[in-house]
Amino acid sequence: MALRRSDAVYRRRRIVVFGGLIILLVALAAGVWLAIAQPWSDAGAEPKPRPTTSDSTAPENPAPTASDSPSPEPTDDETETATPCQAGDVAVEAITDADTYPAGALPQLSISLTNTGSSDCTIDVGSTTQVFTVSSGSDTWWRSTDCQESPSSMVVTLAAGQTVTSATPVQWDRTRSDVATCDQENRPRAPGGGASYHLAVSIGGFEGAETRQILLY
Repeated sequence: MALRRSDAVYRRRRIVVFGGLIILLVALAAGVWLAIAQPWSDAGAEPKPRPTTSDSTAPENPAPTASDSPSPEPTDDETETATPCQAGDVAVEAITDADTYPAGALPQLSISLTNTGSSDCTIDVGSTTQVFTVSSGSDTWWRSTDCQESPSSMVVTLAAGQTVTSATPVQWDRTRSDVATCDQENRPRAPGGGASYHLAVSIGGFEGAETRQILLY
């Protein structure tokens, strides 16, 4: 006749079996985590040393650089500064493109400037300082500054003995100028038929010694 085991025995067996399953599951889970996370990777390993150039030897006597070279001393020409031109050292002359002008031809007026001194000098040759005046006897017919637009200054150095002439001539339209009639188209026209006119010029405050005669036809 078989003996029936008590309920206590069965409970102990179930506890042992259940405990073994729990331990097995924990072990399997730990193995999976280690395979995925790999905490033993070389992320924390010592970095490999990189090659340096400390073994190379620098030359004992390096080649001199540009900064080692002495700066040249300024010459007399570089240190000399030109002074403003004086009246006795400047010759101004009125220039025209012709002596006589047929009907309809417009005179082109220029200035010639010469430094007659023995040293360089500076002078303002801008349009602000240029004045062309056309007269007939005592009657002033036209002055370039009466209706001048956008005058400008230009200071230059004129070398000793140098002669310069204005590059762009000023044109006289053969009319009488007046600051009050600059916008008028029907200003009085200068008579022709061989009438004589004289051109006087000045630049930089220096006036031409003589006038230049022109004839209008």
